[in-house]
Amino acid sequence: RLCSTRVAQGGINKPIIDRIIRVDHAGEYGANRIYAGQMAVLGRSSVGPVIQQMWNQEKVHLKKFNELMVAYRVRPTVLLPFWNVAGFVLGAGSALLGKKGAMACTVAVEESISEHYNNQIRTLIEEDPEKYKELLQVIKQFRDEEQEHHDIGLEHDAETPAYSVLKTAIQLGCKAAIFLSERI
Repeated sequence: RLCSTRVAQGGINKPIIDRIIRVDHAGEYGANRIYAGQMAVLGRSSVGPVIQQMWNQEKVHLKKFNELMVAYRVRPTVLLPFWNVAGFVLGAGSALLGKKGAMACTVAVEESISEHYNNQIRTLIEEDPEKYKELLQVIKQFRDEEQEHHDIGLEHDAETPAYSVLKTAIQLGCKAAIFLSERI
């Protein structure tokens, strides 16, 4: 049965597309949970509106990947329940360190995600830029918005004395999350 939200599957590299959409959906889901945790702690502070603005963009990203999952018939990662809790805990935990901790978390996550999106863009261009034009546009736009979040974090004092330790720990977690969510 055909439905209007489904993408024609002819000629696409289904394993690559499945992996990209699955992991990007998981990442945007996790980002939403991180910002939810940050807002739970800092929502009424001076940085609350900044966090809310970034979170609103992440909600749009998640909505788009929800649509792409249906259109390309991609199953979500089985790890979503874990990312639900882990994302919120990371967001709230970093926010408990204060504005600088929350912004350091944002910078670390968004730097990892921007790099990840760049790798996906390279993969899709190597495959066939014309065939994957729509997906490339989505990923490029979201990469640019994630980079904006990164820059906003730096503008809001993300670089604390413990920044490098926090950044390294968060980015290792991001790499593990990406690796696992691509596969399961």
